[in-house]
Order: sequence, then C-alpha cells, then structure tokens
Amino acid sequence: MEIPSKYSAQTVENKWYNYWMSHNYFHSTPDEREPYTIVIPPPNVTGVLHMGHMLNNTIQDVLIRRARLQGKNACWVPGTDHASIATEAKVVAKLKAQGIDKNDLTREEFLKHAWEWTEEYGGVILEQLKKLGCSCDWDRTKFTMDDDMSEAVIKVFVDLHNKGLIYRGYRMVNWDPEAKTTLSDEEVIHVEKQGSLYYLEYKIEGSDETLTIATTRPETIFGDTAICINPTDERFTHLKGKKAIVPICGRVIPIIEDEYVDLEFGTGCLKVTPAHDENDKVLGDKHNLEVVDIFNEDATLNSFGMHFEGQDRFVVRKAIAKELETSGVLVKTESHINKVGTSERTKAVIEPRLSDQWFLKMEELAKPAIDAVLKTGDVKLFPKKFENTYRHWMENIRDWNISRQLLWGQQIPAYFYGDGKEDYVVAESLDEALKLAKVKANNEKLTANNLKQDTDALDTWFSSWLWPMSVFDGIRNPENEEIKYYYPTNDLVTGPDILFFWVARMIVAGYEYKDQRPFENVYLTGLVRDKQRRKMSKSLGNSPDALKLIDEYSADGVRVGLLLSSAAGNDLMFDEALCQQGKGFSNKIWNAFNLTNLWDVDDTIAQPNSSKIALEWYEAKFQKALIEIEDHFSKYRLSDALMTIYKLIYDDFCGWMLEMVKPAYQQPIDAITYQKVMSIFEENLKIVHPFMPFLTEEIWQSIKERSPEEALIIAQWPKAKPINEHLISEFDFTSEVITGIRNIRTQKNIAFKDAIGFYVVNNENAASTFDEVISKLGNLESFEYVTEPVDGALTFRVKSNEYFIPMEGSIDVEAEVAKLTEELNYTEGFLKSVQKKLSNERFVAGAPEQVVASEKKKEADALAKIETIKSSLASLK
Repeated sequence: MEIPSKYSAQTVENKWYNYWMSHNYFHSTPDEREPYTIVIPPPNVTGVLHMGHMLNNTIQDVLIRRARLQGKNACWVPGTDHASIATEAKVVAKLKAQGIDKNDLTREEFLKHAWEWTEEYGGVILEQLKKLGCSCDWDRTKFTMDDDMSEAVIKVFVDLHNKGLIYRGYRMVNWDPEAKTTLSDEEVIHVEKQGSLYYLEYKIEGSDETLTIATTRPETIFGDTAICINPTDERFTHLKGKKAIVPICGRVIPIIEDEYVDLEFGTGCLKVTPAHDENDKVLGDKHNLEVVDIFNEDATLNSFGMHFEGQDRFVVRKAIAKELETSGVLVKTESHINKVGTSERTKAVIEPRLSDQWFLKMEELAKPAIDAVLKTGDVKLFPKKFENTYRHWMENIRDWNISRQLLWGQQIPAYFYGDGKEDYVVAESLDEALKLAKVKANNEKLTANNLKQDTDALDTWFSSWLWPMSVFDGIRNPENEEIKYYYPTNDLVTGPDILFFWVARMIVAGYEYKDQRPFENVYLTGLVRDKQRRKMSKSLGNSPDALKLIDEYSADGVRVGLLLSSAAGNDLMFDEALCQQGKGFSNKIWNAFNLTNLWDVDDTIAQPNSSKIALEWYEAKFQKALIEIEDHFSKYRLSDALMTIYKLIYDDFCGWMLEMVKPAYQQPIDAITYQKVMSIFEENLKIVHPFMPFLTEEIWQSIKERSPEEALIIAQWPKAKPINEHLISEFDFTSEVITGIRNIRTQKNIAFKDAIGFYVVNNENAASTFDEVISKLGNLESFEYVTEPVDGALTFRVKSNEYFIPMEGSIDVEAEVAKLTEELNYTEGFLKSVQKKLSNERFVAGAPEQVVASEKKKEADALAKIETIKSSLASLK
C-alpha cells in the first residue's frame, strides 16, 4: 500500500471524524456491557472554544475513548447551558443595535428574539469541539432550555417548595445593576480596590454641636435613617437619646446605641443605611428603623437623591463630595483600600439591595453531600487537596438565592392571585395552579385571568445542578431504562472554580432525587496560563485562537501539547512549543510507519536471533509501561500516562526496537519479525489512540484493509501479561554498551559502514543475551570475550565491564595519550575537590541528605572515569 511520505493532518482529521460519525461509533444505548458515562460540563450557549475548553474536553475525550477500547459502553453526553445573564445581555445588545429597547417588548416577544439568537449562534462551541476530535454522543445533545429539561426544573422547584425547602423572603441581596438582576453570594467576586474614606460632619438637632462620621460611600447619605454609637464609648455618652440632621437632605434621624459599632474604626460612629448594607439592615430590624431605598435598578439615584436624581452612583460620589466640601460638611478624606464585590458575569460593582426573592434552604440538603466527599468517599476529588475547599464551602453554606430578574430562563412557577405576600400558589401548570388557588383563597370564582405568574426566572445553576439526571430524563421519569443504566455517571471533568457553583450542587441534587452520588470521580483541571503565569484572557491578548492552533499543529498535536504538562489541579503554563512537540510526536510515529511500509517481506528467510530477542524485550517494556499507564489513569494523572506512552514509543519503539529489527540496506525482512512488528505497532496505536485519535486511526486503517467492525476506535485495549524484568534489566546494560560504541565512532569519525573489532573483559558476568544486537547496532566484524585489556585499543566501561575497540594504526597514539592524560588530570582534580567536601564533617552533618548523596555520586562517577581513562592509557602504551 502506498503511504504518503508526509502526514497530512487536515485531510486525515476530516476523513476519520466523518467516518466515525457515519458509523455511529459515538452513540450509546443501554445493553449488557458495563456502562461508562461522562456528562459534559455544559458550556455557555454564547461561548466559543478557548484554551480552558480545549484542555477540559481533551481530558474527557481521552477518558471516553479509553473506556471504549476497554469494551465498556461509553456514553459522553454533550450539551450547552442557556447562561441566563450572559445570553440575555447579548440579546439586549443586539436589540439595542437594531434600535429596540427590551423594556418595550413583552416577555413572549423578547423570548422570540432570544430563541432566534440561540438558534443562530448557539452550539457553535459544540461544532468546534468536533474539530478537536471529541467523540460525544451527538444524538444526545441537550440544552438546558429544551422543553423536557425545563419541565424537570419546574418539577423540582414545585417539589422543593412543597417540602418547605423553597421560600420567598424580603432580603438583602447582591444586585447587579448592569444585568439588573440579583446574584447568589458565589457569583460575587471580591476585588481589592483603592478608594477613599470621607469624614462628614452631622449636626446634632437643637445645638451647634456636630458629630463626625467616616464613610466610603457618601452618596448613600440620602438613605441614612440613624447614627449608631457604641454604648460603652464614653466620648458619645452625652449624645444618647438625641437626634442628628443628615447633610443636604436635612432628614432628622435618631442616634441609637449598639455594641456592633467598632470603637477603633473611623470615628467610632456609624451612619446606618438599612436599604444599602446587609449589616445596617440587621441594625435597622433590631432598632425598628425606617428603610429608605435611594437607588433605581440600574444604580442611578431615585427621587430620594434630590437634585442628583437619575445620575449614576459613582458620578454622584464625586459630585456630592465636592458639594459637601463646599458647604463645610466634608472634614477630610483619606485613602482607603477595601474589598469591593463585583459581578462574576458583567464585572459591575454589586449593590446591596432589599427585594423579594426566592431562596432554597441548603443546610439539611447539604449534609449527604458533605458526607459523600469527606466521610464515606463515595465521591472522590482529584487532587485530594480540594477537599479542604469543599469542606469550607459546604460547612458554611447559606440559603441559595435562586431567583433572577431576567426573562431568559425557566419562569418561576409561582402564581399570585391577590395582593398579600402569601397570596400565591406554586404549581407545574396554570391549570394546576388555578385548582390550588381556589382552595387556598377559598374562592371557586377565581379564573385563570385572576392568576399572574411571577415574572422572575430561575438561576441558571438551578437547571444545571440537575444535569446528570435530567439528560437521561431522570427527574420526569425516574424509573426509565436510561437513568437506571447510565446513572450514577463515572467521571466528571471540570475546573475548580465551579466546585461549589456546580459540582457540590449536583452532589446535593443527586442525593435528594436519586439517593445516589451523581458521579464517582471528579477530576479538577488547573487553569490554562501563559508562560508568565498570567490567566489567559481576551483583554490581555494572551489567549491563542484555539482553531488556528489546530490548523497549525493538528488536533492530535494540540491535544498532546495540552496534556504533556497539565497535572490534575495544577495550572498549565501553555506554550505553543508544547503543540510543536505534539506535532513532532505525530511525525515520529508516521515516519516509523513509513519505515515499516518500505520493507520487503520474505517468508523464506529465517528470523535472526537479534530480532527475536529485540521483540521479546519490547514486549516486556510494553507490558511494564502498560502497568504504569493503568496506574496513572487510576489516579487521574493523564499527563504522566501520556509521558509514559511518549517515552515508550519515541525512545523504546522508534529509537531502539525498529533499529534492532530493521533489515540491512536493500535487504528483505523475515515474515515472522515483520508480522510481530506490525502486531506491536497495533498495540502501540491502541494506547496512543485516546490521546491522538486521528493519526492512530489513519495508520491502523493503512496497515491493512479493515471492516467498520475492526476500526481502531472500537478495538480492544491491550491485555496485561507477565513481565520479563530480567530482559529489561539486561537491555538497560546493553544500551549503554551500544551507546559507548556509537560515541567512539562519533569521536573518531568512523563511518557505520566500516565494521570494527570488539573485545570485552566481562567483569560483570553480564549475560550474552543481546550480543547479536550489539553486533548489529555496532556493526562489529568481531565480538570476543577476553580476560586481559587489549593493547592499542580505545576503551570504555559500563559498570566494571571493559570494552575495547582496536584502531589498527588509524589512530595518532601520541595525540590520544596527550588527550587522555589531560582528561585524567582534570578528573583527578575534580575528584580531590569532591572528596575534600565529603571529608568535611560539618558539611556532611549539616547539608541536606540529597546534596550529600549527589556529592557521593560525583565521587563514584569520577573514580569510575579515572579507572576507564587509566585503562585506555595502558592499552595505548
């Protein structure tokens, strides 16, 4: 079969992906085999492929392809998340560009635009994953807003509400003024920012006295409803029971006492703004204070802001500081660093805001999920270090704010029938809601027109926490065949940044609805960073175009490049040189196949013993590597597994075995050796396939004609066999001998075509197993064991064995003696310096153990080298 001399990745990748798809290799249905299931962390429907996705999905594909080769029923479920905030923002921006204001649209009209946007741009990332070689079961592709997925979400909401776990409460929440929605605590990123501390004077009512207050937010004075002092603070005892006047707005507010006030911070007095600070709200409730909300939903000031109405909070902060300074109220300002909450999605500064929201009680729900990870080990985190993070989050869990002031998402199934706060029912449908409302209101005259559904949508995570169950319809139909077969899933691959957002919540949901873990193992990848350790981002311009990398280095090359340095949980320092290394590995394997394809096979010639022993040695190396690979996979050390495979194929197979068995120039190879080489090649392809699927399938199909049932993607993973450790050890020794011969050839410019003599003083009693291999790879015209050194020969040592290569007059003895003498003098001087250090008791006693061991090894190596040089000198004199 004619094989191209160069590997063409683009042609091969399209060809084999289409082949795999057309033969339905990725699709899974329940059968008698052991299932192996992965659910994809659903990327945002708005997303495009970036380096984090590339790493995460390559790892998943490696695991799923290996499971397939192991004969398991591998099922990798793909899909996307509707990403409420991000998607709604993109749709709003698109409408704005068309001159359409979201607020002018009905919910139905907006959702029509959102679905149009999703259909046009959504799922792009899934198509891009195909370029990477991802072998997802595309027939199972799910979207969190699919009808069946939404039904599951609504069913769970109703169930949890009926259990008393979901409630409606008027609480201080995290408000994103850009997205105009509330966020959970976990969606708020606290960023250290440089700000100012403003010292303001408040007049005491009925006197000329003033009280100085320190605040970081002077714009909130319009919402002040009290000043608080510590009852133990003697500085302010005389103010007890008095009132103060708020600057600019002139509101008279009480001076209250509470030990909450920190005597050391600022001036020891606190302005209390219950509508705009969580701690102030607690104080307000305790002291029955008025609540004055001064902000609109976009964080501009409302009518309470007087002449600042309609202006942004940060604009007002600067303007009000000037006004207060002019009026003599601003005493001074100081630089002040504090942590500011920002929206994970929009990066807007969060505004604490009071509003009615829906919450899920988490404390009891979390207990089985805590036990599963931290006590029973039913769910294992890799690496284990993340258990501490998990423990901290889960043992300090707060009620989950699950409502969002958005249109894009599952609409909360609460129906209001009256003006009271409790005048609502929760139901899966309007018809069911009407029945419940009639009973609750004791009013049979109610109609559907009297019911108004809550306009809020559910938090996106409230749909994705059901993902391992809902993709198999396990919520709507809990006893269906697929959920019983595929659940619980096996492995989850994701980033540690969503360990709480998603992973922990899926574990909670799994125990609540299936009384089972949702997965057994969680492999937490690191972040992809650049060589300067910076997180990759578009704003920094340090994130390469994922698809361009694939075009340049091939999908296999990029996969290998990513995985060569991505130990679980550790950040990956990405360098394109890694992809070049991956591409180079592809070329190495391709060239090895090309070499075997050039051999003529002759079934009439006998197998040389050198080939027989070489093949036996490689079989032993392969089996030893296979055990290492299996161990690495069991510990989710995929980088280590790949490196073991890389060294086995690059060094042992291409570097040694093919050299040992290849026929002489223009000579045929015997049929037994050839067939065994190709069988070994096929075993190599199997273990490389999960990492480099395209190249391996191309070579596999090129070795011989195969039916679709014989494709590599569904071949059988190699079986473990006994290992001949003696053979491996003997060849380790042999390879040093061959390297010694090659070094002398290089040093003396002796061409390989020129055969040389070879003599051995076998002080080691080394086995002669590989003597014929040494003869072949060293091109030796003679190979003799002797008891004495050979005069006039160049020599080298391996352990205590001495090897001699006669030069037969082709060597300048005088020059060689001078060179060796110089080398001897240098080595002896080096030895003295090392021994002096080792004779220093203080050094030996005080230095780290590994440093002392290193010095002792230097001593041993120097002694061996001196002995070798002296032996060479003796043979030349």
